[in-house]
Amino acid sequence: MDLRTRIDASPMRPYQWLIVGLCVVLNILDGFDVMALAFTAKSIGAEFALGGAEIGILLSAGLIGMAVGALTLAPIADRIGRRPLILTSVAMATLGMALSATAGSAWELGTWRVITGLGIGGILACTTVIASEYSSARWRGLAISIYTAGYGVGATLGGIAAVSLQAEYGWRSVFVVGAILTGVVLAILALLLPESLDFLTSRGRAADLDRVNLIARRIGQEPVESLDAPAGTVPAKAGRISDLFSGSNMRPTMLLWAAFFATMFGFYFVNSWTPSLLETAGLTKDQSATAGMMLTLGGTVGSILFGLLASRWTTRAVLITFTLSSALAMAIFIVSISTLTVAFALGIVIGGLINGCIAGLYTLAPSLYAPTVRTTGVGAAIGVGRAGAILAPTAVGVLLDSGWTPEQLYFAVAGVVVLAAVALLAMRPARAESTVPTAEPARADAP
Repeated sequence: MDLRTRIDASPMRPYQWLIVGLCVVLNILDGFDVMALAFTAKSIGAEFALGGAEIGILLSAGLIGMAVGALTLAPIADRIGRRPLILTSVAMATLGMALSATAGSAWELGTWRVITGLGIGGILACTTVIASEYSSARWRGLAISIYTAGYGVGATLGGIAAVSLQAEYGWRSVFVVGAILTGVVLAILALLLPESLDFLTSRGRAADLDRVNLIARRIGQEPVESLDAPAGTVPAKAGRISDLFSGSNMRPTMLLWAAFFATMFGFYFVNSWTPSLLETAGLTKDQSATAGMMLTLGGTVGSILFGLLASRWTTRAVLITFTLSSALAMAIFIVSISTLTVAFALGIVIGGLINGCIAGLYTLAPSLYAPTVRTTGVGAAIGVGRAGAILAPTAVGVLLDSGWTPEQLYFAVAGVVVLAAVALLAMRPARAESTVPTAEPARADAP
């Protein structure tokens, strides 16, 4: 029995949960960073005399950076390792946050936001993979769900911190604190974060044997005797984007991209537009804001719930259920706003379901690819998903200007989310859906 199989079949050890915890902290910083700008946007706009469109560009700059970072940096991790790219990406995010605090113009701030986003994009791709690789088969869904829930925690803490810090010290202090926190986490990662076992074993270098066995002992596994590649084999080149479209990888890649795009479109629509659309539909500003908070509250709960369910049933089956339920809840929500109690309850449900969908995609994606292209595949999917995140607020704004009603928008976005479920249904189960493949590219059409 190889090391990967033994890890999948064994209980999660404290060291494995520590690694998942480090990934959670990184996702908390992502949430902090995103909400830090959202809550300081008004002060930034006042200082630089910006209009709504210019503030919107600043808000999108970080998302654009994340998409580019996930697409371009992730393949490097399949060549040099997850750990070095995570450290480099965190350092880049630290630099971007620090420089944002010194910005003398909107253009400078936008540039630093892109740099921050590049780092976060690299972090997202690598941490999703390394958290998955260090999890056992049974608890992988829960581990990734806890990791995903970190975003909501960071967003909440980031919002609270941004309000208090800028009231006392100005908006720049929010980015200073973010840079300090990210820098501290970088130092902790340098001390505690190991390299991916799947990466080390898949490249088959004898020089990595001691390193692999040290990590193996920490997670309660017997040492391996050799990492030498089998005689007569040619090592696969790692991190090639073209491999995502070759052989059996083509079908799962395209369907995964469709699912990520549609789900992230729905996620950012719900989180970005719900308060203002509810106000347009007749609720007061306070009632609309409360409904928005219900979405955030439900998000953390939904992510954890997904993980618990995925420990009993397959990731794909639970994810399809969450996706279809999200679309249905959106449709019911918008026609129920006249009854506030029902609307607020449904807000929690929608937040939970759509966040559960994100957790499910992050759990499913690594299982579709072999180690030599795994971070590349996950990073590409995240990048495509971020494109949906960027498009959603803009597209909804254009449709509003064209005369669409909140009801029409919610029904339309519910339809987009249904398309994610269709893609998942078309994605035939991977060879071992709850496990992470170790050698050959995963076959989406295998039983």
